[in-house]
Amino acid sequence: MITHKLILDILLILIVAWFLGSLFSRYGFPAMLGELLAGIILGPPILGLIQASPSLELIAEWGIFFVMFYTGMEMDPKELLEHIWPSLTVALGGFILPFVFGFFTCLLFGGTPYQSLFVGLGVSITAIAVQSVILHSMRINRTELGHIIIGAAIADDILSLVGISLLLGLVQTGSVKIAGISMVFLKVVLFFGLTILLGHFVIPKITRKLHDREGKALTFALISALVMGYLAELAGLHLIIGAFLAGQFVRKEIMDEKIYNAISDRFYGLSYGFLVPVFFASLSFHLHLTLEWSFILFSFALIIVAVLGKLLGCGLGSALFGYSTWGSVIVGFGMNGRGAVELVVANVILNVSRELLEKGGISEPLLTQNQFAALILMAFVTTLIAPVSLKWAAMRACGPDEKDAFCTLWDSASKREKD
Repeated sequence: MITHKLILDILLILIVAWFLGSLFSRYGFPAMLGELLAGIILGPPILGLIQASPSLELIAEWGIFFVMFYTGMEMDPKELLEHIWPSLTVALGGFILPFVFGFFTCLLFGGTPYQSLFVGLGVSITAIAVQSVILHSMRINRTELGHIIIGAAIADDILSLVGISLLLGLVQTGSVKIAGISMVFLKVVLFFGLTILLGHFVIPKITRKLHDREGKALTFALISALVMGYLAELAGLHLIIGAFLAGQFVRKEIMDEKIYNAISDRFYGLSYGFLVPVFFASLSFHLHLTLEWSFILFSFALIIVAVLGKLLGCGLGSALFGYSTWGSVIVGFGMNGRGAVELVVANVILNVSRELLEKGGISEPLLTQNQFAALILMAFVTTLIAPVSLKWAAMRACGPDEKDAFCTLWDSASKREKD
C-alpha cells in the first residue's frame, strides 16, 4: 500500500542516493557506493529516519529483478556457453574455499559444528544481482571475464541452493538425504531445459512480430521475465535467475533493433534510475552493530576470510584455464559481493532454527544473533569493497602495453567516464 510515509522514504532515498551517487561517479567510482552510503546515513546505523519495511523490500526486490533482465539482454548467450567450463571451475573454487574458511573461523570463535556449517555456507555465497550492477557500472559486463563472472555467479547460486538443502536436511533428520539432493538437481535440470526450449522455439517466433505500439513489446518482455522467474522459483532458485535467462532470449539478434533499444532503455531507466538506488540503500537498513569485542573480532575475521576465500578460490579456478594473474584477481574480486542474498539465506536459517528449537529438535540455535549480525555485516562490507577492489585490479591489469579484449573495453569505458 502506498502511504505518505512510503512516498517520503522513497523521496529521501532517491535524493540522497542521487547526490552521493553522482559524487562517487565524479571521482571514478560506481554510483552504488553512494547509494549504499545513503542507506547508512538515512537508516538505523546513523540517523534512523528510514526503517526496513515490507514495502521498501518489495521495491528493492523488483529492482534486482529488472536489473537481471536488463543484464540478460546485454550479454551474449553464446559467450556464456563458450566459457561454461571456466565459469563452473571458478564457481566451485569460489564456493568450496570460502565455505572451509568460514567453517573453521566460526569453530575458532566458539561456534558449534552446525553453526559453523551454516556460517561457512553464508561466506560462500555470491550475489549475481550485485555482480551484474558492478560489471555494468564499470562497462566490463560484455568482456570475456565479465561473462565468466556472471556464469560463475549463476553456478554459485545453484551450489548455494544445494548446500542449504543438504544442511537443512542434515539438521532436521540427522543424515544426508540423497533423494532430496537428487530432487534439487532434477528441478534445476528441468528448469534450464524448459527455459532453453521456450527461449529457442517460442520466444523468437513472437519477438520477430513485435511492434512498439501501446507498449506491447515491453508487456511481452515483462511476461517473459515473470514466467521464467516463476519457473525459477518452482525449481527452488531465485526468480532473478529466470529474469536473467528471459533477457538472454529477448535480445537484438532475434528482434527489430528499434524495438530492442526501446525495451532496453525502459528497463535501464526504471531499474538504474529508480529501483536500484532503493535496493542498495535498503541493504544498509539491516546493519545492526554492537561494540562488543567478541562481535567485532569475529566480524573482522569473517570479512577477511570471505574476501580471501573468494579471491583465492575463484582466482585459482580461472588460473587453471590459463588466465593471467591479474585476470584471475579480477575474477576473484568480481565474485566477492554478497548483497541481499546473504540476508535471505540467513533469515531462512533463523526461521528453521526457531521451529526446531520450539519442537525440541535441537538444543542450540543454528545461528546466534551475533553470528547472524556478523554475516549481514560481512555481506554489506564485501558488497561495498567489491567495486573498489575490482577497479583497482582492472587498473593494475591494464597497463599501457596491454591490448587484450578486456583492457580495450576497460580503456574505452574509462575514456567515456572522463568525457
